[in-house]
Amino acid sequence: MTTTTLAALVPLLPFLGAAAGLLLGRTAPGFVRPLAVLPTLASLVLAVLVAAHQGGGRAVDAATELTPTGSVPIELALHIDGFAALVAVLVGVVATCVQIYSTGYLRDDPRYPSYAALVSLFTSAMLLVVYSGDLIVLLVGWEIMGICSYFLVGHYWETPEARAASIKAFLVTKLGDVPFLIGLFALAADTGSFRITKVLGAVANGGLHHPTVIALLLLAGVAGKSAQFPLHTWLPDAMAGPTPVSALIHAATMVAAGVYFVARLLPVFQASTAAMVVLAVMAAVTMTGSALAALAQDDIKRVLAYSTIGQLGYMTGALAVGDRGAAVFHLLSHGAFKALLFLAAGVIIHAAGTNSLAAMSRMADLRDRVPDAYWTMTVALLALAAIPPFSGFFSKESVLGAAEHVATGHTDHAPGSAGWIVLVAGLVTAVLTAAYAMRLWLLAFRGRGAKAPDHGRQPLVMNAVLWVLAVPSLAFGGLAFRVLPDWFDGRDLTPTLTTSVLGTGLALVGGIVTYGAWRHTGALAARVPLGAVAAHPEADAGLVEAEAIASHRPAYGDIAYATDPADPGRLLLGPLHRHAATGFHLDTVYAALFVRPVMAGASLVRFLDREVVETYVRGAGAVPRLLGAAVRRAQTGNVQTYVSALLAGTVVLAVAAVLLATGA
Repeated sequence: MTTTTLAALVPLLPFLGAAAGLLLGRTAPGFVRPLAVLPTLASLVLAVLVAAHQGGGRAVDAATELTPTGSVPIELALHIDGFAALVAVLVGVVATCVQIYSTGYLRDDPRYPSYAALVSLFTSAMLLVVYSGDLIVLLVGWEIMGICSYFLVGHYWETPEARAASIKAFLVTKLGDVPFLIGLFALAADTGSFRITKVLGAVANGGLHHPTVIALLLLAGVAGKSAQFPLHTWLPDAMAGPTPVSALIHAATMVAAGVYFVARLLPVFQASTAAMVVLAVMAAVTMTGSALAALAQDDIKRVLAYSTIGQLGYMTGALAVGDRGAAVFHLLSHGAFKALLFLAAGVIIHAAGTNSLAAMSRMADLRDRVPDAYWTMTVALLALAAIPPFSGFFSKESVLGAAEHVATGHTDHAPGSAGWIVLVAGLVTAVLTAAYAMRLWLLAFRGRGAKAPDHGRQPLVMNAVLWVLAVPSLAFGGLAFRVLPDWFDGRDLTPTLTTSVLGTGLALVGGIVTYGAWRHTGALAARVPLGAVAAHPEADAGLVEAEAIASHRPAYGDIAYATDPADPGRLLLGPLHRHAATGFHLDTVYAALFVRPVMAGASLVRFLDREVVETYVRGAGAVPRLLGAAVRRAQTGNVQTYVSALLAGTVVLAVAAVLLATGA
């Protein structure tokens, strides 16, 4: 079987599994789980074979014209280079783990068949994006992921939070997709093709006439899909969906699509200096702002959501300095440890028995109850904080090293200003990332909140998946930075001494300071009587409750806490905490700038339709009705009345004739 045939089967198998799952979900429920897991697993095996055949060498290209358009042709094309081959393997690994994990996590969910089918369709769409060699076909997968996210985020549609989150995710991403579509058409108009290889060839030969406009239009779609500032607000709210869905979206699909798209078409963006600077600023604001917001969140999944936004900021930062190898390296590394973080969080939530008890301030005694999640999540958090030798260290340092090379003028792949912006923001984010990772670990596993009911050990498949993902989180980075250059552009991904020392040192400082703040707030809370909390705002996490006495928690000093008072985030952020906890009020800004004007316009249209248009419509119907009523009154059925009316009419006509004759 040829590589092209194998590659065509990779996205096709999950699609067929999704179709079969939807058809047989009700009639043959026993086939639902095999149809969810086996096609995705087979797709992973084929993706590995494609990667082995491609081997980081010459790209695999194949195309057939779908239909003649009369102008720019649309082709069903494959373009599989080293980037595509490895990203497809990542998608297959994470999707398979999510499907296996979900068989335990959602084993009692009545809507599991539709859920599993949508996850398979989601996987198929992302694989289509990865392998596609034509921008219009890529757009098809891009949009299918959007509708899948709408249904999966709204899986628990009975809750208003899930309904609102699904609509928000759909609308915000569509807000970016509109200029994205315009940008694709403009790019094809300039280069004469939707085929990626032809587009890149035209760019290399100077055939791109409007690079800045096209790049900025495309960046709008990337910002929406990959949750970059200012279109990132949908991702934290998307945590209302099932936790395995969050793992899939954050680790290998949807949000990874935007980064992958820019990596595919990086020369298009490099053709515009302004676009590269905009990309750098977008990455810097995204990574620092999201890290601050993560430090203020109480819900464990929202912390991880903001963490994803920040790590995607690192990837876009690498692209802003012209190093797509570093960007995709971090994409692969992040995919493993972020999937592990979400699935471990799912074990914690599952142990609590409900998706609503994800507040870290309410967690206690979890180390002994979920030991698998404890150890694997510790590994993933160390990778997230970029502590050597975990995978996140090597991939993040490749980003910082690339930024340093551009900033110091060692390479000319991007403007020097972009290098400085990414480097400074990346180092600041390194401190904050270690801080919120340490805070999450302390509150989740060493918290002093109310002890949730023990629902017993978690299903074996859930814990097994955690250990599978722990392996690449620990070992991938140390091997990959030596091997990946042969698969990518050949650029060295070895960590540089300066950024390694700075990044690791700052990460250690962030973790140690957070631990000290946690100890300080815990000790301070133990000394403050319940009635004196107002006098010690630094000890008040906003979670001290009067009814805590009834929670059967042991007293700390004079207080019995229902929730953990020792939240270091409040002490570290100070007055900034209130703003960071709400995402710096960006939703409020959007509501004022967009939602309220649209709602006001809709109200005006409704008023005009009801009071003006409908008035004319009602009037047009009322006049004939009144005339009909008048005529109906004349139809009495009495012959004498008709004769009298006839005579009266005759008299009137005769008088009128006489008057006219006299006047004449």
